[in-house]
Amino acid sequence: MHKTQLAPGVTLTCVNADRFKSNSITINFINALDEKTASKNALLPRVLRRGSINYPDMEKLSAVLDDLYGVCVEPIVRKKGEMHCVGFFVDFVDDRYLPNGESLLEGATKIACEILLYPATDNGNLLDDYVQSEKSNLIDDIRATINDKRGYALDRLLSEMCSDEAYGVGRLGSESEAEAITSESLTAHHRHLLGTAKIELLYCGAAEPKRVEDAFKSALKDLPGEKRNDTPETNIIFEPISDTPRLFEESLDVTQGKLSMGFRLGDTMRNPDLPTLMVLNAIYGGEISSKLFLNVRERLSLCYYVSSMIDKYKGLMIVTSGVDFSKRDAAQSEILSLLDEVKQGKISEAEITAAKRSIVTSMNSALDRLGGLEGLYFDSALCTPTYDPAALSDKILEVTPESVAKAASDIKLDSVYFLSGNGENTEADDEA
Repeated sequence: MHKTQLAPGVTLTCVNADRFKSNSITINFINALDEKTASKNALLPRVLRRGSINYPDMEKLSAVLDDLYGVCVEPIVRKKGEMHCVGFFVDFVDDRYLPNGESLLEGATKIACEILLYPATDNGNLLDDYVQSEKSNLIDDIRATINDKRGYALDRLLSEMCSDEAYGVGRLGSESEAEAITSESLTAHHRHLLGTAKIELLYCGAAEPKRVEDAFKSALKDLPGEKRNDTPETNIIFEPISDTPRLFEESLDVTQGKLSMGFRLGDTMRNPDLPTLMVLNAIYGGEISSKLFLNVRERLSLCYYVSSMIDKYKGLMIVTSGVDFSKRDAAQSEILSLLDEVKQGKISEAEITAAKRSIVTSMNSALDRLGGLEGLYFDSALCTPTYDPAALSDKILEVTPESVAKAASDIKLDSVYFLSGNGENTEADDEA
C-alpha cells in the first residue's frame, strides 16, 4: 500500500494487486451525511454517468468505453458512519492482457475524470432530461426499500433510534428531498463538491504508484479548490438516549415479524480496538458459529434468521431477526441473555476459534476479489486510526476472550423496532 497527497484534501492510495486480470480505481467525494444533501449526493453520480462534454449521451459514452476494451464506470454511494461517500468505481483490463503493448490506466483515468469534471450541460446546467430521468429512478429505489422487509426494518430502527443524529439519514436520502431536486440545484451541488469536498482516490492493480499518480495529476489538473474540507467526523453517542430502551412498532402486510435491536457500544469506542470488535461480533451473532445463530435459531427455534453487525465508525451494534409474532418476547429475552454471556466472559475455546477462523476466511476471500480488496482498503482509509487490512488477520488471531468480554461490558440496549403484521397478509413476505 502506498499513500500520497496529490493536492490539498486529495489523497491517493495505491494497493499492489498483480494477481488480477483487471485493475480498478475509485473516485470518492467524502461528505458529511446530511438530510438536506443526501439525495443530491446519491443522484449526482447517476446523472454524471449519463454523458460528458465530449461524449454527451450514453451511446457515445458507451462507444468510447468499448473502444477501451470495455472499461466499466459505475456510480457508487456509500454510508460510512456519518460520512456520505459518492463517486465512481472504474474497472479495466490489466496491461498484461492487452495486445501490442497497449495500456489502459491513463485512458480509463482520463475518461472517468472527464465524466466527473466536465459533464454534459445546457446553458451551464446539467441536462434537465438526465436529471429528471435519474431522479425518477432514485425515487423508485427509495420507495423499493420497503419491498425488502429485513432491510426496511433495519432502516426504520436506525432512523428512529438516531432521529436526532445524522446517522438516521438513509444512504439514498428521502423521497421528499429527491423530489425537490432541479437541474440548477444539482449543478450547484456538483460545483460545491468539486471545490470543497475531501477526495479519496483508490487504485488496486499492478501499475507502479508513480504512474498512477501521474495519470491522476494529468486527469485532475483542472480540479478546482485550493482548500478542502477535512474528513467529516462521526458523532459517537456512548450511552443510550433514554434510561429505558425505546420501543418503536409498526404494522405492515407481513406474515413474519421483524425484530431489530440497536445497542450503543459505550466506552470501548473511546479507544476502539477493531480486531476485538470484529471477534466480539463474530462470537455473538456475526457468523453461523455464533451464539445467536446456534441458540436462538437452531437450539430454541425462536426465529427464522438472526444476526448481529457492528458499525465501527458510529459505535453501534445491531441485531436483526425474523420471528413468529408469538415468539417475539422469548426471542428478545434470549438475545439479551446471550449478550450477558459474552459480557461475563462465558466464551468457549471452540467459539473463539470458530469466530477467528470465520473472520480470517472472509477477509482472505475479500482480498481475493478486486471489489472486496477495494472495499477493505477504502474502509481503512476512513477509519481513525487507519490500519492495513493485510496485517489485520494476525491481530485478529491475538484477540483473547478476556478482551472480548471487556469490550462487551459497556454495551447497552438503546432501541427496539418491531414490524408486525396487520392481519391482511396481502403482500408476500420476502423472508417467509
